[in-house]
Amino acid sequence: MENYRMGFDDGSDLDSIDFDALIQNLEDLTKGKDTLTPMFDYQQKRRIGSKGIKSASSGVVVIDGAYALHARLRSLLDIRVAVVGGVHFSLLSKVQYDIGDSCSLDYLIDSIFPLFRKHIEPDLHHAQIRINNSFVSSFREAIYKLKCRSESPDGHPAYAFQGTAHTDNFIEMYLRPPSASEEALTNDWIKVRQSGIKYYLSLGDQRIVDKNFIIRPKAEFEVGRMTLGGLLALGYNVVVSYKRASSSVSNGNLSLSLETIDTLGETFVVLRGMNRKTVGAEATRMGVNGPWITKSYLEMILQRKGVPRLNTPPLLPNTSMTSNQERVIVAPRPIRTSPNLVNRLEDLSQPWTRSPTKSKMEPIVATWHFISSDTSHGSSVIDSSSFRDNMKIAPMPDSYDLDRGLLLAVQAIQALLENKGPPVIVGIGGPSGSGKTSLAHKMANIVGCEVVSLESYFKSEQVKDFKYDDFSSLDLSLLSKNIGNIRNGRRTKVPMFDLETGARSGFKELEVSEDCGVIIFEGVYALHPEIRKSLDLWIAVVGGVHSHLISRVQRDKSRVGCFMSQNDIMMTVFPIFQQHIEPHLVHAHLKIRNDFDPVLSPESSLFVLKSNKQVASQDILKILDPVKLCSFVQNFIDIYLRLPGLPTNGQLAESDCIRFRICEGRFALLIREPIREGNFIIQPKVDFDISTSTVAGLLNLGYQAVACIEASAYIYQDGKILIEVDHLQDTPSPYLQIKGVNKEAVAAAGSTLKLDGSYTTKSYLQIILERLPAMQRSYSGIHAQQAARLQELVEFIQSQGSSSASESSPGRDAAPLEGVIEDMQARIKRLERWHAINTVLWTFLMSALVGYSLYQRKHQ
Repeated sequence: MENYRMGFDDGSDLDSIDFDALIQNLEDLTKGKDTLTPMFDYQQKRRIGSKGIKSASSGVVVIDGAYALHARLRSLLDIRVAVVGGVHFSLLSKVQYDIGDSCSLDYLIDSIFPLFRKHIEPDLHHAQIRINNSFVSSFREAIYKLKCRSESPDGHPAYAFQGTAHTDNFIEMYLRPPSASEEALTNDWIKVRQSGIKYYLSLGDQRIVDKNFIIRPKAEFEVGRMTLGGLLALGYNVVVSYKRASSSVSNGNLSLSLETIDTLGETFVVLRGMNRKTVGAEATRMGVNGPWITKSYLEMILQRKGVPRLNTPPLLPNTSMTSNQERVIVAPRPIRTSPNLVNRLEDLSQPWTRSPTKSKMEPIVATWHFISSDTSHGSSVIDSSSFRDNMKIAPMPDSYDLDRGLLLAVQAIQALLENKGPPVIVGIGGPSGSGKTSLAHKMANIVGCEVVSLESYFKSEQVKDFKYDDFSSLDLSLLSKNIGNIRNGRRTKVPMFDLETGARSGFKELEVSEDCGVIIFEGVYALHPEIRKSLDLWIAVVGGVHSHLISRVQRDKSRVGCFMSQNDIMMTVFPIFQQHIEPHLVHAHLKIRNDFDPVLSPESSLFVLKSNKQVASQDILKILDPVKLCSFVQNFIDIYLRLPGLPTNGQLAESDCIRFRICEGRFALLIREPIREGNFIIQPKVDFDISTSTVAGLLNLGYQAVACIEASAYIYQDGKILIEVDHLQDTPSPYLQIKGVNKEAVAAAGSTLKLDGSYTTKSYLQIILERLPAMQRSYSGIHAQQAARLQELVEFIQSQGSSSASESSPGRDAAPLEGVIEDMQARIKRLERWHAINTVLWTFLMSALVGYSLYQRKHQ
């Protein structure tokens, strides 16, 4: 809706929105007409043109804005969604923390968001879907910066960097809380950035400095001009203000900026990107070698001019501004009633649109303490310099979510490097699917280190029995030798393991340089006593997809009228976890709860186009980047498990099944609960490895193998899109899938391959079912077709999984797996007889159809 702003109004007033133009655009689209929507430039503070929208482009229009649920628009909307929370709530909590409990929440809202209660909040109650966003900031998608002074006399050095150029002028200011003392930290200040008529706000100095890199989260959000005026009215003071003129070139992955700070009178070269290694490599390629600056512009200004005293005006830019130059426009104090004084905000009953206030703000910088590992010194906090060789980091008492945990983990590594020195050896443990591998790689991207998976240490003779979750399958002697070499600063050879062949494929040399000084080991047993004793930092991760499977089983059991506790399900499905993994996680220095749910997190999804049109491999290769091209062949078997008694409409539905895949020597659970939109399948891309004991546990809970799909996939990818040609067994022609996180790129690839008009959104299970006669399209029908193969697979799982489950739970009283298998095999034999009868009938029917077709063709 921001493009519908009118004129030069600098506020976010309701009257500044051109509702008439927006309504006309919506009415045109609903009538099937193409329409032109306005475009607004916030630097020039005016409309600069329009862009066309075709009515038949996708069939869906999303209106995004503070007034999107206004009464004038609601009658034109089919779905109304309200989102509250995020940094909006965090700012309210910070202001309440800064000024104390003397003001009511209504008073604070009227002060810093004066339009919210009158013009926005009443409309939110008309939403059909209400979302409370708890997100504040995250280093999961951090921005990596390298900064140095420009050596060019004119401040514009020539670098070989291609991309789209643009120029921005910002005014950045820092607001000190009204209750701050002279010694208050800059982390307590609020940063406001003005760009044209837009204002962006961030809380504190949320960044990590590691080596030469400045690492920042995406923590800025847009506010109205009245918010700045309200903060000033509440007693906040602008203590530092400067102008930043920026000329940037961006190529999508990286941006190179020349930034001039008027208060400093200097120009800086800044290289930004989302990947640390990419930013560092690009700086080397361009010949930008520093010296690097890791201080913020605020720190540099304060270092030169000092921290302003509480009764002094803010530091203003050196250059005076003329009347026609940009300036900070401060809004008049909003009109409001006198404050309603209350004792405590927490005692008020607030509507869902209001902030859950906090009695204590969480500090941005964590305080990690060290304790002596020498018992003679007790366990009190000690001076780290006195016990460098004997000290260890003290555990955090609480558990944290993934975003907070990621920041704390990086800060713990920095504390260890500062107090103990390199190397710092980190272990991340937790159950399969908890998110430990993702966390490890995000930490490695931030600190610039290597990640070693404990899967690399499998013993060939153990893995042949599929004992991936057995501690005895790890080569502890080699692991201990590698850690010892790393500890002593020596190069070491880390094994590489091929799960498809079940054997080691070689070794790779690993050296933890003094420049990095960090190595991360991750795996389900990373916190086992035999391993963690050699590590400096222990991190435990629980939740994630691991918890999703337990919740899914509990839901299925309740649908058939059988309630099971999550503990009972875990004992059966993950027998190894509760006995041999979970007891070690409680000793972690940092405990992280991963609340990620792949089904409820569409931002991690892939866009997929599927077609059975034949495309030559050379045509596929033409649309991929030859420099980054990678191709390989993958054979897999997908097995569908279903709980008997689930409600059904007579046909087998993929949503009623748990699907796991046997591929390259692994068992992996596939979570695919897609959204189908037009030609696109939008699905979460989450697979996590499981053991045969997990599959055996599902069978033990009553799940039945009802279908299997065997396929060979020819895969081509270049980092942007992936093209998969699947040859399904018993289907006449292959299916082609184009996958990617960018919807436009996937659509463009499909058009280039001339696939338009041939797409299908059906799953492979649906496609195979439709090839069966109508009477056989239930799960028993496809089971009959695949009876022999299913029996073979069940016997394979029985031989590998039952022994593992029995070893892990020798005293469990649950029904034996063998009984379930015998019952399944008896059922398969009965289905085989039905299959023979169906085959005869099917042959007769097909012969009749072929004969009739030939007869018709002969007489035409």
